[in-house]
Amino acid sequence: MAHKKSLEALDRTLRDLKKNDQLLGGSLLLLAGDFRQTLLVIPNSTPADKLNACLKTSPLWKFVKIFTLKSNIRVRFCRNETAQHLADIL
Repeated sequence: MAHKKSLEALDRTLRDLKKNDQLLGGSLLLLAGDFRQTLLVIPNSTPADKLNACLKTSPLWKFVKIFTLKSNIRVRFCRNETAQHLADIL
């Protein structure tokens, strides 16, 4: 996970470079990952500091559109019952 300030800085930089006041200067940014997996690593910080630094607390979060995968392609083509069972649990 990236610190929310780095994405906010990218937003300001793209707006400035493109001379466009739209979000990210009108560019599209694709972020991939699982927000539940890891928090930021901030040395000597409290859990509250880590939560405050994540993207979900940024003003940019309201512009994020979340897409989720519906089908596990690896499991579908593997045809393994154990893999299918694990995918169903997840």
